[in-house]
Amino acid sequence: MNHSSKAKRRISAGCALTLAPLAVGLTSCAGSDGNPLAGAPYDAGNQISVSAGEEGSTIDPSRPLKVTSNEGRIADVTAVDTAGRHLSGKLSEDGTRWQSTTPLAAGVRYTVRISTENGDGEQGRRTLNFQTKPAHAKRLGVTFGPDSGTYGVAQPVTAELSHKVKSPAQRRIVERALSVKSSPRVEGSWHWVDSKELHYRPKEYWPAHSTVSVSSRLNGLKIRKGLYGDKAKSLRLKTGDRVEAFADASGLSMKVKKDGRTVKEIPITTGKPGFETRNGTKVVLGRESFVRMRSSSVGIGGGESYDLGVHWATRLTWSGEYVHAAPWSSGSHGVSNSSHGCTGMSTGNAEWFFNLVRPGVPVTHSNSDGEQMAAFGNGFGDWNLSWKKWKEGSSLRPGAQDSGGSTADVSRLRPQV
Repeated sequence: MNHSSKAKRRISAGCALTLAPLAVGLTSCAGSDGNPLAGAPYDAGNQISVSAGEEGSTIDPSRPLKVTSNEGRIADVTAVDTAGRHLSGKLSEDGTRWQSTTPLAAGVRYTVRISTENGDGEQGRRTLNFQTKPAHAKRLGVTFGPDSGTYGVAQPVTAELSHKVKSPAQRRIVERALSVKSSPRVEGSWHWVDSKELHYRPKEYWPAHSTVSVSSRLNGLKIRKGLYGDKAKSLRLKTGDRVEAFADASGLSMKVKKDGRTVKEIPITTGKPGFETRNGTKVVLGRESFVRMRSSSVGIGGGESYDLGVHWATRLTWSGEYVHAAPWSSGSHGVSNSSHGCTGMSTGNAEWFFNLVRPGVPVTHSNSDGEQMAAFGNGFGDWNLSWKKWKEGSSLRPGAQDSGGSTADVSRLRPQV
């Protein structure tokens, strides 16, 4: 088989794909006997035309990148921007034309590397750098949460967008550009809470003492007409010990585990009839060594009204559910449920719990007659969705629909303290 037929076979195998870069130095199958494949690549600058123009040019990102061979065939084109994003493209059947099939990012620098083969099978190369013009359009910003720091193993990562993104195609652009990496590595997924908010969690809790790095490659990407991605501040989190709490509303006891071992069982009281504590897994949102709890702030009045100074309060929901010291109900601890929805315990136990936990620690309530903790809208109920249901909220799943992921169930939020 001659070298031209070999070249044709290589080109036809990848005419509709962006081909993997060829090695800069190729070795002849027949050794150093004058075979053209054994020579160093020649400069193909005079044989290749690029729509970006000359070295260092600035071009309009709304137009596709085109590469044309005036002599020989194009074997490979790679175009990579400063963020490491590869531009996809398609090669014509005759190997003389290549055109990008995805939009160029705006306001970034690209490096294009082109490989060619002439009729004798000799390898040619051309490299070109160019800039794209900044987009005069709205910018899609993303803010990651929570703040950098050390958290419990159940802490989700959040991404808040500056503009609504609704269509599946646009959501895929956004989601692909949001990166979460952990050490050690675990399986995880984004979930669209609504058109402006995404949450990321692993299939199971993060490993203890792990590192989580979150970043965006949205900058310059075209999301839709008039909207381009903006720069975003990266985020780095760590996890501490694996601390978990399990509160049994029927058994009136909370079991606290550290790294899988039970370290304490605490007598508790939870929500009484009419004020039952929510079932399900909640994630610690914060801690307050002292907080004033007033029934009027959560719509409770009449004979159930209260105004109390509460110590060692660990918040579980935005609507006011805490684990806290409740010395006024000491006779109920481990005996009966008497609170308005919070989990009460002795002052000593509440202080011990307060000092052990941190934001991101999971607290699971069971055997209550209360409703299920909402997945979103009242804190982090993310872990109450099965892994299968969670992944259905990703725009990258097969058959993603316009509706996107779940939405916050605000109609079910009843304040409990």
